[in-house]
Amino acid sequence: MQGLLDLYTDYLLSSFGQTTATGLSKVLDGLVSHDKITRLLSENNFDSKLLWHEVKPLVRRFEDDNACLIFDDSLLEKPYTDENEIVGWFYDHSENRSKKGINLLTAFYNSSKADSEIPLRIPVAFECIKKDVIYIDKKTDKQKRKSSVTKNELMQQMITQCIRNKLRFKWILTDSWFASSDNMLFINRNKKLFLMDIKSNRLAALSQEDRSAGKWINIEELVINAKTPTKVFLKDLEIPVLLYKQVFKNKDESTGVMYLVTNNLKLSADDFETFYKKRWSVEEYHKSIKQNTGAEKSPTRTERTQQNHLFASILAYVKLEKLKLVNKMNHFALKSKLYLAAIKAAFKELYQIQNINMQKYCLA
Repeated sequence: MQGLLDLYTDYLLSSFGQTTATGLSKVLDGLVSHDKITRLLSENNFDSKLLWHEVKPLVRRFEDDNACLIFDDSLLEKPYTDENEIVGWFYDHSENRSKKGINLLTAFYNSSKADSEIPLRIPVAFECIKKDVIYIDKKTDKQKRKSSVTKNELMQQMITQCIRNKLRFKWILTDSWFASSDNMLFINRNKKLFLMDIKSNRLAALSQEDRSAGKWINIEELVINAKTPTKVFLKDLEIPVLLYKQVFKNKDESTGVMYLVTNNLKLSADDFETFYKKRWSVEEYHKSIKQNTGAEKSPTRTERTQQNHLFASILAYVKLEKLKLVNKMNHFALKSKLYLAAIKAAFKELYQIQNINMQKYCLA
């Protein structure tokens, strides 16, 4: 099974379009039948536990006590696939509308050891959000699906598992979706530090006295200086946090504001920005599995084959990360190199089919 999975992940790295069992069999000139590849995806259960087994040796080489564990989800579009427990309609915040696909939640490890020239950025756990509860919407009288386990609950379970795996990390970074008081308390109780983007309508108090008196103010209305960490108390949160107001310019030259919070009450302004920039590495991971390892490019139809293909695309990403560390080239540069080699091979094959001497064009 391992050898065939290795072949399949290499196929995902080498492909630039739809990836199928028949396609891989043809690439191998029929040495491996498409039925055997189909059975690989349909008869196994490639899950988060197996991912940790695969990445553990690499992680152990690069892990560091100050490393970050980043949580984020991404929507892998499957517009023409029938709905099931993992393929459904999810809200896409980047486009402000619901889209059909697989909602992938990842625990993403970012470690920058002092003796490492390039940081390791790798998934260590993943879950597909399952809408496993069928109900009737009272307003529309239509059948719909919802999850029995929320993304926040899954995140907490994944943090617990990473701690059990003795993964070395200090920080947990998230966007505002995961910045609930419950998650903050959970992380704090586990003696980890969090750094999160929070929404501007969250209520806060500037002192313990205001908190006791119930004098809550929207964060965006607080009189605080930008780039000046300020101790505040969030409503429904037992512990004090440090609030940081970051003002930035958008591409259209308009001004935006982001609010960050942490339970590290000694964090400096520079550290706020330096640490939170690491969160964007998970966005590059999402982009890479979609564009470089074919996460969205399989016509698989069942939940198991869909998740197993997704697992393989994540494993292909891990291969790219290993190649990055050795060749000091990013994932997209590595993929471009493969693309250029494929174009050259296609040119050569075309001229052989046409029985044309390529040199006459080069010398003309």
